[in-house]
Amino acid sequence: MTPSSDLLAADTTMGAVTLNVADLDAMTAYYRDAVGLDLLDASGPRVALGRGARAVVVLEHSPELRHAAPREAGLFHTAILFDSEAALAAAVYSVAQRHPGTFTGSSDHLVSKAFYFDDPEGNGVELYWDRDRSEWSWTHGTIEMSTLYLDPNAFLQQNLTEEGLAGPGLGDARVGHIHLSVGDVATAREFYVERLGFAATAELAGSAVFVSAGGYHHHMAMNVWNSRGAGRRQRTLGLGRVDIELPTADDLGALGERMTHYGIPIRDDGHTVEFDDPWANLIRVTTSVVE
Repeated sequence: MTPSSDLLAADTTMGAVTLNVADLDAMTAYYRDAVGLDLLDASGPRVALGRGARAVVVLEHSPELRHAAPREAGLFHTAILFDSEAALAAAVYSVAQRHPGTFTGSSDHLVSKAFYFDDPEGNGVELYWDRDRSEWSWTHGTIEMSTLYLDPNAFLQQNLTEEGLAGPGLGDARVGHIHLSVGDVATAREFYVERLGFAATAELAGSAVFVSAGGYHHHMAMNVWNSRGAGRRQRTLGLGRVDIELPTADDLGALGERMTHYGIPIRDDGHTVEFDDPWANLIRVTTSVVE
């Protein structure tokens, strides 16, 4: 077990996901008009979309980059968490209407209900809603999750409102978790649990590991389902950066010291700590509180 002093703070959350994109207009339209995120900033080759003041997806125009090969490490999916089933239904309905053929599945995971799509450049997108934590089941530190059939049409019939039919944009939405494709699970566990300081919440027989802070079901997951044996990434279209937010500057400082202790090169400007994971996925950690 990781000592509690080496764990990330319980109030740790995920920040925005940055994507390198070839067609900035098409990708902006997808996350704005289909998913229902608000346009927060559009300055030159960079577009930020989210809800309220919180960015969920940042798009960086990078037409010079190539698409990643199918078995390379990188993004498996960005999981956008909605605060109600009605808000989730509105987004699911909107994406299905505007981008037919991009739906890849839906599941009841016991802790959540989730719908999966591919965006216009092939990045995985999960749209989901969490059940109340009082309904989650833990056994010896492992969260009980499953992949049960979830009928998308029945879900929409039960939860799609007149407001949702008019368009997405209901309630709150944020990045709930990030799922990465990696080369091997043991290395991922060592880095994200024993070094970075998440707690492991579930593991699937050497094919995936789920990690979190503060007893969430998972803030991040790493799998080898398409990428077993993958090495370090080159810069490609797709994942540009994963952001993690810590509660205080002290938490950020402790993380920087811990990563340095383990010999992991970091870039620390006093406000953010950046580093690469073993597959060259860029991680940026900031604090959500200005002190």
